[in-house]
Amino acid sequence: MQRYDEVMFTDAVKALQEAEGSADMYARSYGARTHSLTEDEVAFIANRTSFYMATVSETGWPYIQHRGGPAGFLHVLDDHTLAFADYRGNMQHISEGNLAGDDRVSLFLMEYPRKARMKLQGHATFQAAEADPDLAARVAVEGQGRVERLVTIKLVAFDWNCPQFITPRFDVSEIAQLVTPEMDKLTARIAELEKALAAAKGQG
Repeated sequence: MQRYDEVMFTDAVKALQEAEGSADMYARSYGARTHSLTEDEVAFIANRTSFYMATVSETGWPYIQHRGGPAGFLHVLDDHTLAFADYRGNMQHISEGNLAGDDRVSLFLMEYPRKARMKLQGHATFQAAEADPDLAARVAVEGQGRVERLVTIKLVAFDWNCPQFITPRFDVSEIAQLVTPEMDKLTARIAELEKALAAAKGQG
């Protein structure tokens, strides 16, 4: 994969960085980074339950779509390829239509509890599930119905974003992980007290 700055820092962007005095800092920073997916990135992607995908229409309008599912619905096929299943939805086909004219996508993957954000750039394609039955079976999510299309993303670059101003949020399962141990302790303590109370009544 390419360096993220080589893909995203256009001449106009670089001119602004030069004016603000940040160009040298970013050149050093990106030059020292790893530019391929490591175990950390793969694990981060595999644990996401949602992401945002941006495309651009043939008339130049950007469009952002939310995608969600159980952890693991976004698959890492190899060190530069992601894939997920596309099911029957509202049949607007905006992302698919946009990609027919320009296959470039930008993804935002968020982990709100620890304020982590991963940005990925790539080239995406839609294809009928029947075109690759093995991949369709691999990316299918139980209970979601029949896979109609497959979306494959060939990654070009990625970056981790600053956590500043990301508000921590927790979904139901994450809240359960946090409170279940304390609830178990309280339940056990209540049981002890009820047993002691019953014994005291019996003695009385």
